Amino acid sequence: MRTLVTGGAGFIGSNLVKQLLKDGHEVTVLDNLLSGYRSNIATFPEVCLIEGDIRDDVVVAEAMKGVEVVFHLAASVGNKRSIDHPILDAEINVIGTLKILEAARKFGIRKIVASSSAGIFGELKTLPIKEDHPVEPDSPYGSTKLCMEKECLSYAKLYDLEAVCLRYFNVYGLNQRFDAYGNVIPIFAYKMLRGEPLTIFGDGEQTRDFLDVRDVVQANIKAAMTLGVSGAFNIASGSRITINRLVELLSAASAINPLVQHGPPRPGDVMHSLADIRAAHEAFDFTPEINLEDGLREYMVWVKEEAEI
Repeated sequence: MRTLVTGGAGFIGSNLVKQLLKDGHEVTVLDNLLSGYRSNIATFPEVCLIEGDIRDDVVVAEAMKGVEVVFHLAASVGNKRSIDHPILDAEINVIGTLKILEAARKFGIRKIVASSSAGIFGELKTLPIKEDHPVEPDSPYGSTKLCMEKECLSYAKLYDLEAVCLRYFNVYGLNQRFDAYGNVIPIFAYKMLRGEPLTIFGDGEQTRDFLDVRDVVQANIKAAMTLGVSGAFNIASGSRITINRLVELLSAASAINPLVQHGPPRPGDVMHSLADIRAAHEAFDFTPEINLEDGLREYMVWVKEEAEI
């Protein structure tokens, strides 16, 4: 199968590229390398890397030629980044996705698997959250991801194109670097290894549903390979822990006891998060396999060895 991975040099994208190659598929990567890293895919010489922006019609058309399935991961990511730069967030997540969809339509792409976010829901009214939960995003990021979903699903109705939107909850794992815009596990991991204090926003009793990136990769590939499926699906572990408990697990994984300080709650952050993942299991047999304790141990080793800390 010939595939295109937009954002393929990024955190999730590079893990997906690795597995696609392992499974014997051909891979083209489209990435502007502003948030992705060339080193993430440098060990894969068989990958065709096109360095460019998803908002560039000419570049997108070049990347689409001969492709059967598009994995659309290129995005402006994070609540805080979207609050700081809402126009850029919309240009990339909304206009950029339309550029991808138009090219997919013109080139006869069979399927697009697009990366969405639990940020579309806003503060949760019921737990665990199902796909039909009200969507009331609390940030520009959540709003643009919701718009991206609607674009993809409308194209699936209008044209001969299947579209699956995967709503990621809190993804972590190999190739995820320090991000001041809000990815809690890499922020805590890097700070712990540098001997810096950790800042918890609020009392730390807020909960998150964490998922290893390898399970996200599994979801993408299964969604792509399952014929006749379009729609939006939660992709998560189906379990949750508090941020305070996360610190304990990171401490156990690294044998480091960090200094913890507290700050005020951040605008746009939800208090609790927990996904119902039955729909993805029923549609394309998605089943998380990596438990959090094992995943965190492996991630801490990667941060220490690969990120030169």
